[in-house]
Order: sequence, then C-alpha cells, then structure tokens
Amino acid sequence: MKNWAGNLDYSAAGVERPASVEEISELVAAAERVKPLGTRHCFNDIADTSGTQIVLDGLGGAPELDSARGIVRVPGGISYGELARFLESNGFGLHNMASLPHISVAGAVQTGTHGSGVGNRGLAAAVKAVELVRASGEVQRLAEADGEEFLGSVVGLGALGIVTSLELAVEPTYQVRQQVFESLDWERALAEFDDVVSAGYSVSLFTDYYGDTIGQVWRKVRVDAGEGPAPSEFFGAQAATRPRHPLPEMSAENCTEQLDVPGPWLDRLPHFRHEFTPSNGDELQTEYLLPREHAAAALERMRALSPKLTPLLFVSEIRTIAADDFWLSPSYRQDSVALHLTWKPRQPEVEALLPEIEENLAPFGARPHWGKLFAAGAADLAPLYPRFEDFRALAGKHDPAGKFRNAYLERVLFGG
Repeated sequence: MKNWAGNLDYSAAGVERPASVEEISELVAAAERVKPLGTRHCFNDIADTSGTQIVLDGLGGAPELDSARGIVRVPGGISYGELARFLESNGFGLHNMASLPHISVAGAVQTGTHGSGVGNRGLAAAVKAVELVRASGEVQRLAEADGEEFLGSVVGLGALGIVTSLELAVEPTYQVRQQVFESLDWERALAEFDDVVSAGYSVSLFTDYYGDTIGQVWRKVRVDAGEGPAPSEFFGAQAATRPRHPLPEMSAENCTEQLDVPGPWLDRLPHFRHEFTPSNGDELQTEYLLPREHAAAALERMRALSPKLTPLLFVSEIRTIAADDFWLSPSYRQDSVALHLTWKPRQPEVEALLPEIEENLAPFGARPHWGKLFAAGAADLAPLYPRFEDFRALAGKHDPAGKFRNAYLERVLFGG
C-alpha cells in the first residue's frame, strides 16, 4: 500500500481490516508491532510499521448523536466529510473543518490537524472523550474529567494506542459565506497582519512568496455574525469576479462555492467540495506553526527564501489557529499562524531545503505539523513542547514494550 501522495510505500508485514473493537483488541494483544491506518493523508512514515497494519476503514458503526448534551460519538475511521453530512442532516455542525473533508477524524485529531480562524481552536479541541485500545488489548475511555492524561492523549501520534472512537462537541448548524480577493499587497498584509486574519471567521492567504503581492485571500464569514453585504475590496485586494482555485491555473469546479453565496458550514469551511474525492495527490506537504505575534517577521524570512522556495512550490497557505491545551498540539498554549507549503512532487529537493527553512523559522519557535514532511528530530522538538518529557513518560507507561513504536516515533519522540 501507498499513502495518499504516493511518496511512501508502507512496509507492514501484514494488513488487517477488523470490523469491531473486539477484533482490534485481539489483534493488538497478539502483535509484536502494530500501527493503525486511516485515510493515509500523512506525507511521512508516522503510520508505518514493520509489523501489523490495522486499517480502520472496516470499523463499523454510525455516528451517535446526543443532541441534549451537544455531543456526537463517532468511530475513529470515519471521515470529516461523512460526519459533517450526518450532523447537518440532524441540524448540527462542528466549530471547524480542515481544508480537505476526506481525512479521518481519528487521524486528524492524533496529529493535531487544524482548521482556520483566529478564534477557532483546532479539530482536536472538539474532543470530549477518546476510546483507545492499549498495547495489552485493553479498551480504555478517557474524558475531560480525567485531566492530565486526557490532555496528553488526544494528540497522541499513535504512540498510546489505537483510537477506536471519539466523542466530539457539536453546535447548532450555521451558514457561512465565502469570498475570494486577489492581489493583496505584501507590505500592507505584514503591517496589518492581525487585522487581516481577524476580518472573518476564517481567513487564508495563498502565495508562492514571489513578487510584491499575495495571490489570493479566502475569507469565510458566519451569516449569524450579522455582517452586511460583501465588500468589493479587502485591505486593497480586489474581490474576484469568478470562482477561483488556490492555484490560479486550475479550474475551480472542485472548490467550495464562493462569490459570497451563503451555504451550510460543511460546504464552505473546507476549500474543496465533499463530492470531489481525491484518490491520490501528486504533491507533498509541509507545515509549520509558530506564535502569531511573530507572523510578520517569519513571513519576511520566507519571502527572503523565495528564490529557493518558489520553484518547488505549488502554493503556500497562511492561516491562523487558536491556542489549546493538548500536550503535543502544534498550537499548545499559543495562538498560532500556520505556514502551509504544498510542494511539487520533487521529494529529494524538498527534503534538502527543509533544514534551511527550519533554521530560518527556529528563532520563532516553529513547530512542524506531525503528519507532514519536516527535518527536525526529537532533540530539536523537545524544547518546543513544555510537556514533551511528560508525554514520553506517558507513552512508556502505556506501551512499555514499544508495541506502537516505529521509525518515525524513534526519530521524533524517543531519539536523542
């Protein structure tokens, strides 16, 4: 099997598709090495193993909605697109969505994946309880009331067990309008960065770091915010007159509806439509999150790297995310700006450039997205996470024999 991007061949000795939690428990208890696998939208070897790969797409069960408590319980392998359609049909929604709705809930939460918005915490922030199969095969449920262990386990990198279900907070459904603006002046964007990214429920900037302007701004506003008619310009950028794709040369047919037309949250918060199901992607991805107050300085560093970055980039998305309290979340206790890089499929050249990018962003405490390409190892990452050693101890407690470990975890968590 390959991952979604096609840049990684999984090396498992065997693959299992259990249909129940009980089957997962038996498989885990009997295995020497084991890892779960969701929608394979990671760009590195975080989900690889030399042992048994447990694919979660066969794990049955429909979402269970408790509307009185505002909670939905979902199987770990379900995608955000599937969950969103279920919630909308029942009059509910999620506070945030990633740009692509096809990723699995468990995989996104375990890697600290996020949506966008200065006031919106990442996808993991909706988690109220998580069920894991531990290395022994025991099934354990952790809820918010479990305190420290809960906060250490939600973003767990697959090191603490296999996530079989999650309970998420939901809210009444809501409508969103989406508008794209073109050619935002870099100098103005940097000088007024907080105002720019705060001017909507979610604001994303798309650029290749070349030239004097940012190519596109995608602004999403909640209809219930009571905002008036859409503006014709945004900090000097002009409103697009036709639907756009983040890559200017691409058709917008697979993108969510724009031109300020109101629609349900699930059809506006992602950048891409649910009906568009990408089977693979000829691209690579990297992302760094750093404190939002350093955004302008960090972006100046990225612009200075443009002669090396731009030839390898499809596009870069700049977005924001609010702080949370999960130990290994890239937004742990910091309101963050995320610099997302979608690369052309030229992995040797990309990987050769990553150390230079990380050196330039190091003064700002940049944390890499756990599921994408990065160069940093455990020694580099430990100072960036105040609870790093606590998490390593938690992993040792629940997996003393290293059943869930793999080359990735040895490199980024347990290495020197």
